[in-house]
Amino acid sequence: MSLASWFRWNESPNRISQRNPTEMVVETLMMELSWQIKQAEKQQRERENEYRKIKTGVDYGWLVSYPKQSYDISPGERLQLEDMCTKIHPSYCGPVILRFRQVIAEYEPEVQEVSRLFRSVLQDAAEKIKEEEEAKKLARQWNTKNRTSLSLTTFKSRSRISPFISDIKTISEDVERGTQPTRRVWSMPEFRNAK
Repeated sequence: MSLASWFRWNESPNRISQRNPTEMVVETLMMELSWQIKQAEKQQRERENEYRKIKTGVDYGWLVSYPKQSYDISPGERLQLEDMCTKIHPSYCGPVILRFRQVIAEYEPEVQEVSRLFRSVLQDAAEKIKEEEEAKKLARQWNTKNRTSLSLTTFKSRSRISPFISDIKTISEDVERGTQPTRRVWSMPEFRNAK
């Protein structure tokens, strides 16, 4: 038996790219959330230790052993967050992570608040993506309308303009019925229908 079969060296290098991009986005964003939860726990423990140290005057932090991660979000909330992550386009994954980190740095939240902040960042990103898609759609519609309107402007009309002859009845026309039509001044051209 060869060593290559043990270490799977003979597998194709395209194995990583076979994954669905939305799955990768969900996994990446959820990993960021769990990491931020761990960091928030760590900061909360450090704050509690500082408070105890100030209160008692003695540091017993070296005696305490903490669990790896004591806080975890509920399965229902996790599913909702994963569903929200599927709406994020892969090109927005990096900016969403950066914005989430900025919000965490700004607010320095408690552990329980991290998932709510994550949810708000995802909602903001989804709204921004939706707005951009609508803007692109309007731009496409505008471009197609512009093309058709330009084709109409190049179309030459065979009808002539006659501003004084119309089928629309007006009040002034009723008043002018009793008077004789006046001749136009020579500076104004005569417009007639081409029949």
